Amino acid sequence: MTLLKWRVFSAALLLAVMVMMPSLGKAQTPMTEIPLGSGGGTGGAQSMSLGGEVLNGDGGTTVSASSTAGPEAITFDGTYVWVATQFNNSITRIKVSDGAIAGTFIVGKRPVAVLYAGGFVWVANLLGNTVTKVTPSTGATAATINVADGPGGLAFDGTNIWVANRHSNTVTKLSTKGSNLGTFAVGKRPIGLAFAANSIWVANNFSNSVTRLSLAGAVIGNYAVGRGPFGVAAEGENVWVTNYFSKSVTKLRATDGFNLGEFKVGDGAAGIAFDGTNLWIVNNGDSTVVKVSPSSGTVVATYATGKGPFSIAFGGSKAWVPNFASNSVSTIRRIKIG
Repeated sequence: MTLLKWRVFSAALLLAVMVMMPSLGKAQTPMTEIPLGSGGGTGGAQSMSLGGEVLNGDGGTTVSASSTAGPEAITFDGTYVWVATQFNNSITRIKVSDGAIAGTFIVGKRPVAVLYAGGFVWVANLLGNTVTKVTPSTGATAATINVADGPGGLAFDGTNIWVANRHSNTVTKLSTKGSNLGTFAVGKRPIGLAFAANSIWVANNFSNSVTRLSLAGAVIGNYAVGRGPFGVAAEGENVWVTNYFSKSVTKLRATDGFNLGEFKVGDGAAGIAFDGTNLWIVNNGDSTVVKVSPSSGTVVATYATGKGPFSIAFGGSKAWVPNFASNSVSTIRRIKIG
């Protein structure tokens, strides 16, 4: 076959593959990016990666704390989204109606998780070993609560707040008034938490497992997942877990933790949320968000974010994603597919 014929044949073959597999040829949909202002803050010129901590081994988004405020976590209170900017030891409030920044408020040392529950914004301060309770209307601190070493994940069970303590391999249960109701052992480096099937599900990042706790704190089960489990989300009768180093998401049956499959999503699968129809998964290494069909585990859409995102929240009919390495928040109107 001549060189010209071979090139024509190769082009035709590539086109045929793209027609048969449209996801390979489809461009990513860009999200709108909202700058958070000057970075830096109080962190110094340290190198940070994978959820705000330097880790040995695989990958991770690495940036200088002198170039970004380190926006990592996000939540929605009905009017505003709140972003934890860990290198500034603060949280930033953004109005969802127009994307305008509506204040920045000091919390504890290195905030890396944020949750709206019980009428307050709750902030886990990784190096302060505290949780800050914030009044949304004013941004004022309502309480500062001591927990165990390295708080870095939050969940609400409808009554109480649960805190994942990364450095002590425990989970702490708090009342919405701020009382400590107990601390319970789980796996190594717990990060993500979710409430499902009347239980708390904990992603153990260094144990490659998920621990299921009763609401009394007793271990119901431990389930193997992929490498570096990070985020957890409830979806109907299932629990989904992102696997950071496996570039995948694992589907568990909520009744008994049975593994229903592992599905590839992207590099550095981290944050995850369910919008009532689809799963949205944040790929830290790819700087993308993918929309996944829960019934099949397939990616139905891909969105380009800023650099190094870790989490996602829904607010005002939009998806909101803080970009750890870009010092910004990406947003896009949700379009349901499937």
